[in-house]
Amino acid sequence: MIKAEEYARRRRQLMRTVGEGAVVILRAAPERVRNHDVLYPYRQDSDFLYLTGFKEPDAMLVLVTEASGGRSILFCREKDPVKEMWDGAMIGLEAAVSEYGMDEAWPIGEVERRLPDLLHDRVRIVHDLGRDPAFDTQLIGWLNAFRGKPRRSFHAPDEIVELGHLLHDMRLYKSRGELSAMRRAARVSAEAHVLAMQACEPGLNEADIHATLVQHFMREHCDVAYSPIVGGGANACVLHYITNNAPLADGDLLLIDAGAEYDGYAADITRTFPVNGRFSEPQRQLYELVLAAQAAAIDRVRPGSQWEDIHEAAVSVLTDGLLALGILEGEREDALEQGLVDNYYVHKTGHWLGLDVHDAGDYQVDGHSRELEPGMVLTIEPGLYIRADDTRVDERWRGIGIRIEDDVVVTRDEPEILTRHVPKAIADIEALMGA
Repeated sequence: MIKAEEYARRRRQLMRTVGEGAVVILRAAPERVRNHDVLYPYRQDSDFLYLTGFKEPDAMLVLVTEASGGRSILFCREKDPVKEMWDGAMIGLEAAVSEYGMDEAWPIGEVERRLPDLLHDRVRIVHDLGRDPAFDTQLIGWLNAFRGKPRRSFHAPDEIVELGHLLHDMRLYKSRGELSAMRRAARVSAEAHVLAMQACEPGLNEADIHATLVQHFMREHCDVAYSPIVGGGANACVLHYITNNAPLADGDLLLIDAGAEYDGYAADITRTFPVNGRFSEPQRQLYELVLAAQAAAIDRVRPGSQWEDIHEAAVSVLTDGLLALGILEGEREDALEQGLVDNYYVHKTGHWLGLDVHDAGDYQVDGHSRELEPGMVLTIEPGLYIRADDTRVDERWRGIGIRIEDDVVVTRDEPEILTRHVPKAIADIEALMGA
């Protein structure tokens, strides 16, 4: 797990970044009602989690920056024996200081009384306006009230600076502790995908495979990082398919996109394999093409490469392969210039990965594609999707959806593939399923 010292280091780094005389305000994620009096399982806001490690609702982090470094103040729930009897142990004020490294902890019910005093003589507020409209209205109301007072008695901050732009660049570079958590999430996810391959056979339902994945995540003390995609046959061509309740037919492919979350950090793996354990010839040809595109893209995950280089590498391989198979027609340069592969490859080749599956961080800097640096973690996930009703192609290609996705760390040398323990070569997949 990430240690309290690392969360404290992150807070100090953020305070140095925002500068002296600022106050940073960040609220915990609210609980959400599923239906009537049933709540969704609680998941902390990722920015809040990044700075605190605190996983309870009804909390607010306030960082007051000073020349000497500043203070970390957490508003949170007080321990309540009656509530703990119903809902379990609460962290409370004392543990917020002793275990979570806060300088001070105050009851969440005292925000309205104490927070205005913390704004006094601050030159700026660092806060994400729009995330919590009700609190934004309250904050702006305080500022307007302060500005109505004599300036000698109360100096209100002059500006509100967006927190996300500053914090998300920090989140882009993963520490040793973060990479350790991501390796565990990747390992558990890889084991679940292997179990799914071993369990799969014609006559099962997508729901059976879904259950296999989630059971393993939970047995290994992980959460589900996102709703799994388990799409058999033409369902694999639906990019965000999460219905997961159709029968698995002999002769179809099954696409699984699923990842575990450990200590807040996500894994994200996609594998595509035959329900009956043997690829047909058209499936084999398209699969080998996607696998070659992924290899070319992973090879570009090196310091100094630009983000767009990765996508271009995959597009180049896919375009060549689709022309060779007769799915695309014409000259190569024309096909690339016109983006003909976009008919069958409709998304980018990856995204940042971390506390969020689509993690924080800009893909462009100053109008240019971002350069990769050590410590960044991203997915590499080319795919091809030929819908069952696509009459532009020969019938043998229709209804085939394939995606292959791995989690990759940018290092100073060769890229580290966190999810390498899930088979993806055709011979390895067939051997595993045949066993």
